Amino acid sequence: MKKKTKKSFIEYGVIIAIFSGFYFTGLHTEVLGFLQRGILATGLMDPDFDKDSGHAVNTDYPEADFSMKLIDSKGENVAMEELKGKVIFINVWATWCPPCVAEMPGINKLFQDIDKDKTAFIMLSVDQDFQKAIDFNKRKGYDFEIYKSNGGIPSMFSSQSLPTTYVINSQGELVLTHMGMGDYNTNEFKEYLKELY
Repeated sequence: MKKKTKKSFIEYGVIIAIFSGFYFTGLHTEVLGFLQRGILATGLMDPDFDKDSGHAVNTDYPEADFSMKLIDSKGENVAMEELKGKVIFINVWATWCPPCVAEMPGINKLFQDIDKDKTAFIMLSVDQDFQKAIDFNKRKGYDFEIYKSNGGIPSMFSSQSLPTTYVINSQGELVLTHMGMGDYNTNEFKEYLKELY
């Protein structure tokens, strides 16, 4: 019996050591993000979007707040106002957020496939240290630019849930808010964005 107890103690010790190693090296976010990517693959977390939110002016959709000022990874100022007339995909995320990390590869593939003349991406980091987000983006080799807010984030784009994704159509209406991770790299979602031009 003592042998069995000793063996169990050693097994639990090894498991705790592995998880501690992930936590203290910062890899726990990456590992959890990888595991959550499997959940994304099921389609259970796909965003619900309204096929009728394109060109037709619909009074059900609020006018988007374009007052946000941004700073990109090169330190340049960008006014959200400059993006008016484009479809805007806004994703609020952080490097320490496993669901954010999980959805990033799909968002990057979406970014690669979308018409950049008609669509703008605002990958809005809420990391305390923006350099961590810059380093993360470089290490992962993602193609999209990342931003931090230069001032406050308008209440329309403030959420207690990370990640949160917003989509604004070309008429300047907020047509989608999706709290939590989602798979945006689907043909259906790409078609949806095209309908918003």
